[in-house]
Amino acid sequence: MKAKSLQELQPLRQALAQAAARAEAERQRRLELERRLRAEQNLFQDYVGEVLPLRHTSLPHWLPPEPPPPEPMQFVLDEQRVLREAMSDAFDVSTLLDVDDQLSFRRPGIGTDVTHKLRGGQWSIQRQLDLHGLRVDEAREALGQFIRLSHRTGLRCVRVVHGKGLGSPGKTPVLKGRVQSWLVQKKEVLAFVQARPAEGGAGALVVLLQPSKRWVPHD
Repeated sequence: MKAKSLQELQPLRQALAQAAARAEAERQRRLELERRLRAEQNLFQDYVGEVLPLRHTSLPHWLPPEPPPPEPMQFVLDEQRVLREAMSDAFDVSTLLDVDDQLSFRRPGIGTDVTHKLRGGQWSIQRQLDLHGLRVDEAREALGQFIRLSHRTGLRCVRVVHGKGLGSPGKTPVLKGRVQSWLVQKKEVLAFVQARPAEGGAGALVVLLQPSKRWVPHD
């Protein structure tokens, strides 16, 4: 009877062992997903440097962001693909730029006072992205991620350095026109102007972003 009982328990033991193996595999999969998500969250810090405090105390204050919910890896890959496809090199930006002494851009409904204040330095620059040394595809992806993460974390005013093209063949800026075109295609961008001479001049743009939902006005 005892031997028979042991034989009857054998399938149960095998089922338990299989269940434990499946549980361990699922735990390892979740750990790997969490590791990749943390790596993506740290990507922003790799692109940006030290935070510059806002000079205007009347601006909305920032609330610490809530930890984002776990995202399936396929969703992340799809989002990156859409990000690349959404910024076309064939987009003609020339008709959307304000033809003034320094070309600028503002979305419909945004007044000229906004670009005037941007040009006058009334918005403090909170982050900067330097595209020097990047190939066109690398620059497009870096800019897309920078704008998306800056907006997601509640930043309002950033600077994008594309260079003056002095080291390019023919001394023609390679990225300047492309960066303008890419920024116009980003819905997070409200306006941009050429930076002041002390902030990069013709080699950089100062960009105003849409308010993030994580920003709330002072009481």
